[in-house]
Amino acid sequence: TGAISSLQRQMEIQESKLRRIRSEKELLQKQLREREVQLQAVSDKFCSLTEEQRQKEAVVMMEEENRNLKQVVTKQESQLDEQNKLISELQGTISQQQAELVTTRLHLLRQKQAQKEIQSQVEELQHTELQTRVALELISSKFERFRNKIIQATFCVEGSQDPQAELTDDEVLEAMQKIINERQEFQQMLKKKGSK
Repeated sequence: TGAISSLQRQMEIQESKLRRIRSEKELLQKQLREREVQLQAVSDKFCSLTEEQRQKEAVVMMEEENRNLKQVVTKQESQLDEQNKLISELQGTISQQQAELVTTRLHLLRQKQAQKEIQSQVEELQHTELQTRVALELISSKFERFRNKIIQATFCVEGSQDPQAELTDDEVLEAMQKIINERQEFQQMLKKKGSK
């Protein structure tokens, strides 16, 4: 956004220079027209003199006026050439700055689009995390109930002693494995005796 503002300010400065130069150009053209009017006035003045006076004064004044006009025209043409050159340079600079402005705006638009996509992904991940937390809590609750049932089944067997402290998972599994082994041995014994 700062780059866009800077480019816009530079463009405004260049366009202001362009307007000023065009104004100066118009002023020079106006002065040239005024010189032509003056020359026409001198010509009209000569018409009112006698033929001989008119010829003498006309030659002198025309030569002088021609020199002055040539100098003015040469100077103004030189200034116009410089101003036209400067106008072309300013127009080129303005075109370049407009292209940079378009590029900067396009880059900014892409950044905003990428930011929206990232925000969407973040929201999706947060939703997934919430679902995972809920599922984890549900699984943890089921696991705890299952663990309690295993403990009850393991230590409610006749001849077993109640645990004195909090049991670890390994201790619960060890107790269950012991009961399973005992039951398998008991089944083997029954099979040997022919009982169902």
